[in-house]
Amino acid sequence: MAELVDLDLTASEINALAILADGQGRTISELGAAAGTRPTTLTSVLDRLERRGHITRGTRPGDRRVVVIELTSSGRLAADTVRQTLTAVEARALDGLPAEAVTDFHTVLRALAEVSL
Repeated sequence: MAELVDLDLTASEINALAILADGQGRTISELGAAAGTRPTTLTSVLDRLERRGHITRGTRPGDRRVVVIELTSSGRLAADTVRQTLTAVEARALDGLPAEAVTDFHTVLRALAEVSL
């Protein structure tokens, strides 16, 4: 995963970028829930990503009290690299398994994600 080493990001930063890679802005609470991390723990991760120019913190239209985290153009590039790398790692890990086993594996992962939310 040399591609990720070149990004010089921590595992928590990589995780946050992977979640934001779909282009949807998220509140800190939503991002924390998706990452399985408390919002207070995310603060330092988001501070570092913001200093690097990968994210912005803005407000939600109609409710200026809500802070929304969004990717910048450099953040989108980093997030795309993260997503592509993780997809390639998953493909290598699952290579050779029967299609039904891969489908079942994804079903279990989705169920685990829903339970942890």
